[in-house]
Amino acid sequence: MPAVVDRAFALLAAALIVVFGFLPWANWIPGGHEAEWYPIVIGDWFSGGTITVGVGLVLAILSRRIAWLWRPGALQPLLAGYDRRPLVVSAAIAAVAMTLYLVLAVVVFDTKPLLIDEMIQVFQGRTFASGRLVRDAFAYPEFFSGMHLIDTGGSVYGQFPAGGPAMLALGSLVGAEWVVGPVAAALTVFVFGWLVQHLDSNPGVRLGATLLFAFAPFAVFMASSHMNHVTVVLWLVAAMACLARVTTRDRAPWAALGCGLGLGVAATIRPADALAFALPAGVWLLARTLRRPARWPDLMLSGVGVALPVVAMLWVNSQTTGHPLLFGYTVLWGNAHDLGFHGAPWGDVHTPLRGVELLNLYFLRLQTYLFESPFASLVPTALALAVSRRLQPFDRYLLISGGLIVGLYFAYWHDGFYLGPRFMYPLVPLLVLWTARLPGLLRERFGDGLANRTAAYSYAIAAVVVVAVTGPIRGTEYAHGLLTPRWDADAAVEQAGVEGALILVRESWGAQIMARLWARGIGRSEAELLYRKIDTCILEEQLSALEASGVSGSAASAALQPFLADSAKVIVSPHSPDPTERYLPAAFYSDRCRTRVQDNWQGFTLFAPLLLAGGRDNVFARDLHARDTLLLAAFPDRPIYLLKPEDARVASPKRFYPVTRDSLRQAWGLEELP
Repeated sequence: MPAVVDRAFALLAAALIVVFGFLPWANWIPGGHEAEWYPIVIGDWFSGGTITVGVGLVLAILSRRIAWLWRPGALQPLLAGYDRRPLVVSAAIAAVAMTLYLVLAVVVFDTKPLLIDEMIQVFQGRTFASGRLVRDAFAYPEFFSGMHLIDTGGSVYGQFPAGGPAMLALGSLVGAEWVVGPVAAALTVFVFGWLVQHLDSNPGVRLGATLLFAFAPFAVFMASSHMNHVTVVLWLVAAMACLARVTTRDRAPWAALGCGLGLGVAATIRPADALAFALPAGVWLLARTLRRPARWPDLMLSGVGVALPVVAMLWVNSQTTGHPLLFGYTVLWGNAHDLGFHGAPWGDVHTPLRGVELLNLYFLRLQTYLFESPFASLVPTALALAVSRRLQPFDRYLLISGGLIVGLYFAYWHDGFYLGPRFMYPLVPLLVLWTARLPGLLRERFGDGLANRTAAYSYAIAAVVVVAVTGPIRGTEYAHGLLTPRWDADAAVEQAGVEGALILVRESWGAQIMARLWARGIGRSEAELLYRKIDTCILEEQLSALEASGVSGSAASAALQPFLADSAKVIVSPHSPDPTERYLPAAFYSDRCRTRVQDNWQGFTLFAPLLLAGGRDNVFARDLHARDTLLLAAFPDRPIYLLKPEDARVASPKRFYPVTRDSLRQAWGLEELP
């Protein structure tokens, strides 16, 4: 490709980073998403960048007069040793990284899945590890349902593609799903260390990129979690490593097969991510084959590699959702969940402007979360692209694939924020590579002068700040967040001596209503809309009437639709500690509704984390008050406990309160219980 085209391509990529990574488009577009924190972070980037680069510039100037500050070739012995055995060094880096990931998984995340996505994938992973694709559903699913759980046709299973839970199932087999992320991430570091041998001739760039990939805070914290972004990047990087081998040799059939397998397994975990890397790879391999037909085995074997895991995923779909091309999240949320500009599952319409807002948020967050550096994290990548003169073929591949990732999530409605802009996690290999290249590119362009030395000193200062200050601060923030899912239910029942019991879990009034809506056959998307737009007490009374008359499905939906007429008047409930509950000003609250609000103030917890509990033969079920008669009939001989916090404080200790059937009968105003 001509140098002028390479130059234009690199400048375009740099411009996109600048446009989305520095300007607050989300704040300028009326309505929708906002980056209300932008004024703070832009100030931090400016002050932190000024100080870091300023000190680096001073040191660069002083290095011209003080010889020991800058010794050309001082790192050559280290780089020469790395260059002799790059895979050994990469393995050592991966081992150190895995140790760090495992420690943080314990210290920061308590080895627990904290996000609902993680919980449901662990749930499904345990199902797979037990030798089943699904679990049997309870006759009344509202007692055991979860947001991302499908409970139809007598079966229960998670909404996610099979590959992510299958990776976690490997941990389930040894009773430690929490080790899967750290081990997968460490393997990715090693494979990436092999990949960069094909991407750059400079050993300093290769070593620097590997270190950044292993220890960038965004990657470190993600690696310590249960998120499927970690395993998908493992398979994507493995595919890229094989692709690099294929495209640098005349023929490499086994590498081509490996490339296809990597992309295929990635597709079983996160199909959109895999598509972004598979499409350019397929075009590249096809173009090589057209230029030289003798390479057709590479193309065919890569296709076979993709097909094998994808066929397995489609078979799992056929056995769970009933159709190979029907995914669980479409079963739950309908076509509104899919890519494109349309109504989103929660009622809002995803438009191109909303897509711009989300991309803006992703890039602004990357500026902080990628490296946690005192300056904006994407500055080195943008500068390196701006000063580069030529691109290697694999550079173009990475940039095109990265552009497709950005484009796909531009067309996706959900704001994927957890431990950083998680949808952008596949960009990390590209970003760390160009970050590592910046000092060398400055030296090539401007010689061994102030620019190169300032960049090197600034990198060193930033690394010290990240290790000593910003990284630990972020880790502390994560360690003190999402407290409820950290509670160890199995240890608690052991300590309390609760065994063989039916444990009624007190959730918020709103959470109970959501589960009951699902049980009436109302889809997740519509249930979200009804819950967000109707007064909670009105919804309670109407839902109780539907339950009493046995109305469900489309009839239940039709019965609730008229109450959306006042949706514009509905506000966040001023009466409840649960901010998701809604209130229609001046609406009448029945005795039952007032009791439910009072229950909220007495404390509630989350049921979803308890889907993963079950020690000492206990059964955890959602407390639905008088409707619990159905549950008690199914478990007639078990002792009964109510699980709830002591009060409404988030950190309030949870307690098991023993209850009798007589006390439940009196509380519910019933003549008798089953």
